[in-house]
Amino acid sequence: MNAFELLKQDHEKVSGIFEQIEETTERAVKTREELYGRLRMELDIHSEIEEEVFYPSIEELDETRALTLEAYEEHNVVKQLLDELDALPVDDETWTAKLKVLHENVDHHVEEEETELFPLVRQVLTKEAIDELGVRLQAAKQTHKRAAAG
Repeated sequence: MNAFELLKQDHEKVSGIFEQIEETTERAVKTREELYGRLRMELDIHSEIEEEVFYPSIEELDETRALTLEAYEEHNVVKQLLDELDALPVDDETWTAKLKVLHENVDHHVEEEETELFPLVRQVLTKEAIDELGVRLQAAKQTHKRAAAG
């Protein structure tokens, strides 16, 4: 699997979880907690593999440096919002508002990666390098999933 396919699959999975959460109301505490737990895990693992494998492999390239540095900063904003969500009860309207802001930030990040960063990386890396990156991303993902499972 190439790197872009793997990352896009993660993006789609996270988007689906956001949609499920947003269909709930403040009364659906158990459902929200379960869905938010899945969302948090998926976002944590995704950002970890991007920061450990994907971004380091492209951040020194002139063509992708600025977007990669911006992506690191967008990850920091997402982590901050997740920490703030962790501190609130899921039936609080502030939690709901903060989740919406998180969703908007993640959507912006995904759109920028898929429409700007990925095309640039395709121009500067060979197909073989992209496939090798995909193998490394998949291995890192499996390691982080095992760690998250305990």
